[in-house]
Amino acid sequence: MIIERAYVSAVPSDADEGEWPWSVPCVRGLVADGLRLTAPVTYLVGENGSGKSTLVEALAEGFGLDSWGGSHDWRYASHRPKSVLGEHIRFDAAPRGRRMLGSWRARRGFFLRAETALDALDREGFAPDAVSHGEGFLAAFRGKFLHPGLYVMDEPEAALSFTSCLELLGHLDRLVRNGGQIVCATHSPLLTALPGADIVEVGDHGVRRTAWDELALVEHWRRYLADPRSYLRHVLD
Repeated sequence: MIIERAYVSAVPSDADEGEWPWSVPCVRGLVADGLRLTAPVTYLVGENGSGKSTLVEALAEGFGLDSWGGSHDWRYASHRPKSVLGEHIRFDAAPRGRRMLGSWRARRGFFLRAETALDALDREGFAPDAVSHGEGFLAAFRGKFLHPGLYVMDEPEAALSFTSCLELLGHLDRLVRNGGQIVCATHSPLLTALPGADIVEVGDHGVRRTAWDELALVEHWRRYLADPRSYLRHVLD
């Protein structure tokens, strides 16, 4: 493990609890109790708007990764300032993590977000023009996601087929075996089935740990695949 707990060091004195991001239930939970990371792979799962992307972006920023996507040693030309939440993220780290946080040269990691991934990877030399969007993702995992470090991901399945998601799972497993730690926001029942992963469900309740077969998204996919009409009759004229 590299990071064992994330927390908010202090809420700004001028923060309004009724405004974003402090109004988001999972952010309120982070402020109140922090977020323990108990396994090498942590999945954040929730509906659109639940705050999971807000959390992973803040975690990436707190570790020193570019909020727009990229590695620890690269920044977008605009030098975007940290978000109001990311600016106040702190970590309780394991010994390896303390060494990384204590030295910029020792720090390793990458923030992969779906909407900017190919741009970030192209700038770092890992997105050949001759391949598809999804293949560019996988090329990055083959060539960049190799070493111990903190790898933060926001919906990496967005560009991937079913088969490619299975390949991604293999890459994630090898990465953690090599000493990496992963925090990933996802909607994928396939990715969250990774054995040994910790699953944190975010929503109106805040944050809570759950098992794969208790996830709402897993139940919905089961029901939909068993009988698509039971869902489609509510959305189609």
